[in-house]
Amino acid sequence: MKNILLLGGSGFIGAHICEKLVRAGYRVSVATRKAEHAKPVMHLPGLTVLVCNVHDEAALTQAAAGMDAVVNLVAILHGSVAAFSHVHQELPAKIARACRAQSVRHLVHVSALGVNTDQPQALPSHYLRSKALGELALMDVLGLRGAGAAASLGTSLTVLRPSVVFGAGDQFLNVFAALQAHFPVMPLACADALFQPVWVEDVAQAVVQSVRQGLDGVAPLQVFELAGPQVRRLRELVQFAARCAGIGQGRGRPVLGLPLWMGRVQAALLGLLPGAPLMSADNLASMQIPNVATGRVPGLVDLGITPASLETIGPQYLVADPARAGFDGLRQRHR
Repeated sequence: MKNILLLGGSGFIGAHICEKLVRAGYRVSVATRKAEHAKPVMHLPGLTVLVCNVHDEAALTQAAAGMDAVVNLVAILHGSVAAFSHVHQELPAKIARACRAQSVRHLVHVSALGVNTDQPQALPSHYLRSKALGELALMDVLGLRGAGAAASLGTSLTVLRPSVVFGAGDQFLNVFAALQAHFPVMPLACADALFQPVWVEDVAQAVVQSVRQGLDGVAPLQVFELAGPQVRRLRELVQFAARCAGIGQGRGRPVLGLPLWMGRVQAALLGLLPGAPLMSADNLASMQIPNVATGRVPGLVDLGITPASLETIGPQYLVADPARAGFDGLRQRHR
């Protein structure tokens, strides 16, 4: 049985990945700063929770001992330039060094659609730039860039670049549905920004396939874009969420598209509220690039996965009855 170390495994996407890895027969260890954060996955058979500060390179290296593969999901959507660099650049480099030190055979790194490693500084947001620089840091540490990279015999690398991820318990469509339950009109910056939403279960399966292929020694470096079958504007996604949730008797709310300058004002005001902001100026900057597959690198189909559509999955969890919402509700409806 192969051993897999999962970083960021207690979150929305991580919980689905844990379940699929366990079902696929892997022995999974989830590294988390506090054991209580891993409560959603503790029940899975054979899963171990490691209390570990993954930003401590010595602790991370120790956690990687005896692992066949490492999966990195750790990311942030909001923060300062320093925070983005800390999480998206410095941490991947530490992970790569830990993998090399412990002779880990394969590393799967979840990045983001829209990343361009050819010209990272040309990307419009701190989020995308740091994600691109993080990919490059991984390649550099693992010796997968430049002359002789294809012949590397060390840790192999798979980079997955998902579009916005939807599914029961997501913090995207569920949030927009909840907001429209309280507001008669939905003011929305970057309303025409393009997305190609991908189902969380397809992302989780892509990770399992990447682990399997990596341990089979397919290639030293692979990059995949993870996107669903349809491209949608943000306003369409917001309206879809409201219709499925029964808002406005199933009609949803009118979407009021805001000009970019007004969106920045809105983001600044949201940033004054406690907790993580719904939208930040950096998020708006990211949306200046279409969040859709380029077609220049392989996708889900190349991993043997037929992507599920939002129209098929969304109505199963974006429901008007809160008692039937969420992951548990989805499971009950499929029994």
